[in-house]
Amino acid sequence: MDWYPLWNSLRIAAASCVIVFFVGIFTAYYVAKLPRWVKGILDVVFTLPMVLPPTVCGYFLLLVFGVKRPIGMFLAELGVQVVMTWYGGILASAVVAFPLMYRTARGAFESFDETLAYAGQTLGLSNTYIFWKIRMPACRQGILAGTVLAFARALGEYGATSMLIGYIPGKTATISTTVYQLWRTNDEAGAFVWVMVNLGISTVILLIVNLLETRNRKAVKA
Repeated sequence: MDWYPLWNSLRIAAASCVIVFFVGIFTAYYVAKLPRWVKGILDVVFTLPMVLPPTVCGYFLLLVFGVKRPIGMFLAELGVQVVMTWYGGILASAVVAFPLMYRTARGAFESFDETLAYAGQTLGLSNTYIFWKIRMPACRQGILAGTVLAFARALGEYGATSMLIGYIPGKTATISTTVYQLWRTNDEAGAFVWVMVNLGISTVILLIVNLLETRNRKAVKA
């Protein structure tokens, strides 16, 4: 059995999760400090990929990074091709997983007790130190939950990924696209195997999220 779709899905999900982790955290941190009306506008923009059909997200990505589009042509001159490459899947997965990380992180930051930050400032601590050593540890349960959910979303992504990188065995195939291709070619047994693999991974991820939520509730009660 060719396990490339599993390996490819895991590396795409891991890479996109790293990107979404840092971009989502810092975006959420600065948006949470903005005026309400500005925050409302940015929330709509940053959350759109979560409510739009994934194929629509993939279509927009093709409009931007297609080989006949200005940005796509510019990247091609630099030797970088996003369409029909496995690393293009990182971009597609990051776009659809970003809202989960952003919303979860923003909620965690908004529930943070700002008096802790003010206390750190009175002690002469830098904002960078306060962010990494005080704010992040206090919000770690929400951050971790968002990270796990973003990874799960990236791992199971199909619509935007299939639009941007298609299905090329041994090159761009992921678990989701493999399931569809096997089903389309009447290979029910092969499709079922990959469905069970995805189901197993998803179950583990949900157990981790539930564990984090349980620990968070215990910490709040304490």
